[in-house]
Amino acid sequence: MAINLQKGQRISLEKEAGRGLSRVVMGLGWGMKQIQTRGFLGFGAGERQTAVDLDASCLLFDASGNLVDTVWFRQLKSRCGSIRHSGDDRSGGGESGSENERIAIDLNQVPTTVQALIFTVNSFSGEDFTGIPNAFCRLVDGANDGEIARFDLSLEGGQHTGLIMAKLYRHNNEWKMQAIGEHAEGRTFHDLLPALRPYL
Repeated sequence: MAINLQKGQRISLEKEAGRGLSRVVMGLGWGMKQIQTRGFLGFGAGERQTAVDLDASCLLFDASGNLVDTVWFRQLKSRCGSIRHSGDDRSGGGESGSENERIAIDLNQVPTTVQALIFTVNSFSGEDFTGIPNAFCRLVDGANDGEIARFDLSLEGGQHTGLIMAKLYRHNNEWKMQAIGEHAEGRTFHDLLPALRPYL
């Protein structure tokens, strides 16, 4: 049974999955942006949908908090080969509950020097997240696609262009997950680095 994470909540992946995990996938989904239209002289007012280009990234940090590698739309695979990005989705949104971008992680292959993986999302087009519905990230078991945990990103009404979603980290020889959900500003993960420092 998948757990719905609250901001700041931490879970053990092994306990939630009921067994040891070797491969997991972080999925990010969002809907088309809703825009209110005024119409002309009061006629034709309503709502229209428009595409927005959101980008998911995975940042690899060592025990000292140094950024050692990145996986994002300009580098779809980590240098060690343990993390792979599905590629940039520019469709601007999907059906409720469907994923737009996926980042696959082979936990057994992540170098031991890497202590934390932080997942971020940015609006590359520079538009804020206001009016983007159904935004979520979820962690699934790479072996059977079973959902382990889901975090509602609550982007609606968010006048920001970046979000620090979640963190996977090593603790006592097992992987744990923390839901972060911290708003930030920036078109790429580079702009979010100062804001995510407190979570390392």
